[in-house]
Amino acid sequence: MMILEAAVAEEEEGTRPILERRGEPLIGSVAGDVHLIPPSNFGVVDVGIFRSGFPISDNFPFLESLNLRSIVYLCPEPYPAANAEFVRSQGIRLFQFGIEGTREAFATISNHTIMETLGVLLDVRNHPILIHCKRGKHRTGCLVGCFRKLQNWCLSSVHEEYIKFASVKARPSDMKFIEMFDVSCMMQCVLHILYQYHGCGNHTRRLAYQKTS
Repeated sequence: MMILEAAVAEEEEGTRPILERRGEPLIGSVAGDVHLIPPSNFGVVDVGIFRSGFPISDNFPFLESLNLRSIVYLCPEPYPAANAEFVRSQGIRLFQFGIEGTREAFATISNHTIMETLGVLLDVRNHPILIHCKRGKHRTGCLVGCFRKLQNWCLSSVHEEYIKFASVKARPSDMKFIEMFDVSCMMQCVLHILYQYHGCGNHTRRLAYQKTS
């Protein structure tokens, strides 16, 4: 894992609008002239956690509206110059986990990589956070599927969500990887950190961060 950008001082929450997904492309405007176009395959995973395909420059105003603190990038290729400049300009911390994009998830994704990535994802100090690979289908789908298992989702619902984003490109090997991922191994990553759910205004729920004694 590589951390490509350093975090900067936190901004006050609520300074930019966050659009909600209602089954249609998320397109809006600020001051009536800036169009907010989400990256391909964009979705909300949980409070403060988003997923998508690879953002292009047209998507930057939309990403800015999310007040992102972090991005998890799941491809081995270097981040394009335009994206790297956007990350720097917004003070976003970029975590890169170089997972090769092949059809065999078992051969390219290790449990260690997933555990390390989930450790970044679970830490609310990194929220709001965006997960993306190239198309937001396979590598992103595997990671989100493992995250759902941590949330105690039933396997059929995990697979249903994976298929929703992968569509006709769904891979049985990805779903098998998610099925075989042992969530108990995550205990190795939380020796000093305890994560739990708690109420957070308006009956929403999110992951909380707490140090152990």
